[in-house]
Amino acid sequence: MDTEAVRSFVRAAELGQLQHAADELGVTQQAVSKRIATLERELDVRLFTRTARGVELTLDGQAFLPHARSIVTGVDRAVTAIRPGSRALRIDVLGLRSAQAVVLHDYWRSHPETDLDVVTLRVNDPRLAVAAVQAGELDASFRSVTDPATLPRDVQMIHAFDSPLELLVGPRHPLASARTLTPTQLRRHRIWVPGIAPRSEWAEFYDQLATDFDLRVDAAGPNFGNEVLLDILADSADVATLVGSCDRYIWPTNHDLRRIPIVNPTLAYPLSLILPRENPHPGLRAVINHFGSLAPLPETVWRPSWAATPRPGGGPPPVEHT
Repeated sequence: MDTEAVRSFVRAAELGQLQHAADELGVTQQAVSKRIATLERELDVRLFTRTARGVELTLDGQAFLPHARSIVTGVDRAVTAIRPGSRALRIDVLGLRSAQAVVLHDYWRSHPETDLDVVTLRVNDPRLAVAAVQAGELDASFRSVTDPATLPRDVQMIHAFDSPLELLVGPRHPLASARTLTPTQLRRHRIWVPGIAPRSEWAEFYDQLATDFDLRVDAAGPNFGNEVLLDILADSADVATLVGSCDRYIWPTNHDLRRIPIVNPTLAYPLSLILPRENPHPGLRAVINHFGSLAPLPETVWRPSWAATPRPGGGPPPVEHT
């Protein structure tokens, strides 16, 4: 059924004249008349009778009108749900305690009028996030494709911000009393990062980090979640893990865990944003500007070779429009 024909019927029924319906819909009276005639043939009923004052509903037209209104309302709601600027800005983050979610929450606190929908796809392969952006299921995703040449032509990836790494240890660990640490000081210590998924961006990050600094990054064993990991760190004298400085972790006070910044160089996990190349959601511009307001990292920074280059001066990255 032609939904524009149904819309024309509804407006003609409500206004009582085909010309008034045509003026409101931005078409000719002849177009409205043809749409209604086609609808009548499809339904095999007469919907209107002509009068000197315009048109009046037949009994069949009166029975059809409330259903027709429901059809038009449903179509309008469906279009609104997917049209950028008329629906919530939908952004995918790796986790609700991740640095991406923390930064988005900071943005929303200063812009509470923003209609923001934060989701987690719970997929490890960034190509699946790219496909979701391409299909319009997401407006943007905090993922990195380590080979940008594989991105579809209608999708772009920009540098969002960097998340400096910290060493997280329990009170019995030999490095627990340090105020800062260098990558060299981490050598020979076991760094346990359970849940490194094959083909994920963080798998490539940790592979290159371990190679460049000769670190023992261990992903052995099942991942039972952050709570179990924190319990193990609290009781261990030789296990540590790496976390982002903005990542949100909560543990019991008696765990006495310590977060120790890594410096000289700062180890930066690069966070990128994947978004459509054409007609990105209008709300993305302000979010991206917020990234540019974040405190810059020190001059001495290590990033993996595939990281997108931040703009000089820490300004917001450009969004391409074609």
